Amino acid sequence: MWPVSNPFLFCAHHLDDFPEGNEQMGPEKSLLKGRDIGQDFTIKDGWRMYHGETIPGFPAHPHRGFETVTIVTKGLVDHADSHSQAGRYGGGDVQWMTAGAGLQHSEMFPLLNQESRNPAELFQVWLNLPKAKKFVKPHFKMLWSEDIPLVRIPDENGKLVEINVIAGSVGNVTALDPAPDSWAAEPENEVAIWTIKMEAGAQWKIAAASEQVNRTVYFYRGSSIRIDGEEIPVEKAIQLKPNQELIVENGSTDGYFLLLQGKPINEPVVQYGPFVMNTQAEIQQAMHDYQRTEFGGWPWSRRDQVHPREKGRFARHADGTEEIR
Repeated sequence: MWPVSNPFLFCAHHLDDFPEGNEQMGPEKSLLKGRDIGQDFTIKDGWRMYHGETIPGFPAHPHRGFETVTIVTKGLVDHADSHSQAGRYGGGDVQWMTAGAGLQHSEMFPLLNQESRNPAELFQVWLNLPKAKKFVKPHFKMLWSEDIPLVRIPDENGKLVEINVIAGSVGNVTALDPAPDSWAAEPENEVAIWTIKMEAGAQWKIAAASEQVNRTVYFYRGSSIRIDGEEIPVEKAIQLKPNQELIVENGSTDGYFLLLQGKPINEPVVQYGPFVMNTQAEIQQAMHDYQRTEFGGWPWSRRDQVHPREKGRFARHADGTEEIR
C-alpha cells in the first residue's frame, strides 16, 4: 500500500508472476503448500493468493460509501457483484465502481494460461464520496483500454513521455467520463488519475494545478528520477507542490509512474475496513445493514466467482446490457 491524500483513501499496487493455471483457473494444489491460505499476502515464488483459496484474488466482500478505481496493466480480473453484474477486464482496462449505498463484489485473478505463466499487475485506488453521495445507487463503469486517451509528449531531445489519462486532463486532452456520482465528475474538483511512462533520459514538465489540490506521484518502476533537481529512488511516493510547474528528469531506464490528484473533500472521514462514512454512528449502521440485507445477497454459486475460460473481456450491467471487447 502507498500513502494517499484526501480525496483518496487507499492505493495498492499488486504485481504477481502467477504460475500456469489448472482446470479450475488456479495454481496447482502442490504450489499452495506453506501458504497462509485465505490471508496469503507474502510473496512466495513471485506471487500471492491474497484471500483466494483455489484461485488468487478477493472473494465476495462488502463496500459502502466510496469508489474503487481498478487499473489492470497485465493479466485479467473477473468481477461479480450482488446486483448480478459481472465482467472480465485487463490489459490496460479500468473499472470505476461506485459502492455508494452498499454492494458485495468479488475480484478474482483467473489463471487462463495453462502452458505458460500468468503475469499480473494492477493498481486499486479508493476515492472517497462526499456525504451527499454516500448513499447513491451502486454503479460500475468500464473504461476500456482502447478508449482511454493516450497523450504522447516528446521532449526537446525527442525522448517520449506517454500518459494514459484515466481521469482529469492533460493539455487539451480530457479523460472519458468517470462514474456519474463520483467526486471526479465535477471538473472543479481537479481529480486526475494518470499512468505515465517516460523513456530513459526523458524530461517532462508537470503543469501547475490550483493551490488547494493534493498531488502525489508514485514512482514504481525504473532506475531513478529527479524532480525539481531532487534525486528520488524507485518505489517512492512523492508529494508535489500542486501550484508550481515541476521538471521530472528520468534516469537510465524507462520509468513508470502513477499520479493521483484532487481537491480534498472537507468532511469528516470515519473508516472501518470496507465502510467509509462521516460518523461512527453511520459505520455502525453500515455494519447493521450488511448483516441484515447482505447488500442484496450473493446471486452466484461461489464466493470466488470466475467466468468461463473461453470468455473474453466483457461487462454485464444491472439493466442487462452487455459490453463485449
